[in-house]
Amino acid sequence: MPAPLHDPTRHGFASDNISGVHPEVIEALVAANGGHVVSYGEDPYTERLQQVIRRHFGDRAVAYPVFNGTGANIMSLATLTERWDAVICAETAHIHVDECGAPEKLVGVKTLTVPSPDGKLTPALIDRVAHGFGEAHHAQPAVVSVAQCTEVGTVYTPDELRALADHAHALGMQLHIDGSRLANAAVSLGCGLGDITTAIGADVLSLGGTKNGLMGAEAVVVLNPDAVRGPQYVRKFLTQLPSKMRFISAQLLALYDGDLWRRSAGHANAMATRLAAGVRDLPDVRITQSVDADAVFAILPKEAAERLRERFFFYDWDEAAGEVRWMCTFDTTEADVDAFVATLTDALAAVPA
Repeated sequence: MPAPLHDPTRHGFASDNISGVHPEVIEALVAANGGHVVSYGEDPYTERLQQVIRRHFGDRAVAYPVFNGTGANIMSLATLTERWDAVICAETAHIHVDECGAPEKLVGVKTLTVPSPDGKLTPALIDRVAHGFGEAHHAQPAVVSVAQCTEVGTVYTPDELRALADHAHALGMQLHIDGSRLANAAVSLGCGLGDITTAIGADVLSLGGTKNGLMGAEAVVVLNPDAVRGPQYVRKFLTQLPSKMRFISAQLLALYDGDLWRRSAGHANAMATRLAAGVRDLPDVRITQSVDADAVFAILPKEAAERLRERFFFYDWDEAAGEVRWMCTFDTTEADVDAFVATLTDALAAVPA
């Protein structure tokens, strides 16, 4: 076996993308290997995945496995929009900030953003930009897109989501959910995956996997087939149709056929709660967002952040304000968290008064 090119004992707090692959997922990939099966989704793993998706999201739900989260989001939006349409989202939304303009360039839709300090949309915020319907000079608002969890780690309640879906539908729009961390939100709320998607009236879901222990697998889940057009064609022309789809579907099955999604997300959430408790009362540290899932956002002195980063890698969120983001994952340990808190405590003590 080749020697690793990295230190496998080192854990960081930068992202839930930096962790390895859950051992149960590796086992599922090994089980799916060997022999020949039909490609492009005509395989028993993808067929089984459809059954699992319907169990979670209802009898009308259809899953389209894709390679990554950006692909899931742009495919979702492409099935819901025309080239002259617009998508309403928070100004921190991943589709607006972190996808290199893919919605605009590849789908051809404009993002209409609204400020939201806690990352959440409300009907009132939607109304700030939901206008110009039927006016040829304006991009047409067609979709409301929300992230669950949000980009700042907060979680919508089912009632909040239902209000958004009802408001969007009343205006003739559809609701898309970026669910890259949907499992974390469901665990935080103590509910099922369908309770915060299908049950609240969402139309299309980007279902996450990579941030919850998969090697690389996401899915577009069409919850309302009447709202979309040509998802099978959209997936292909957006280069998101896996040829060896059994390996994408096998990962998603490992996560969602049993309770691995809940166990992994629950552990990540618990580690974030432990981390927040450990740093909350430290001098010159201020937690800036509600710790609802697997993320902690905080402001601390720059010198302390630099010292802390010598041992634990993490990202700045708002460098000008001194705000950082600490993420926990399925394999973050209590020892990792405690060492992080101890290192931060020492770093703060070393900062000149």
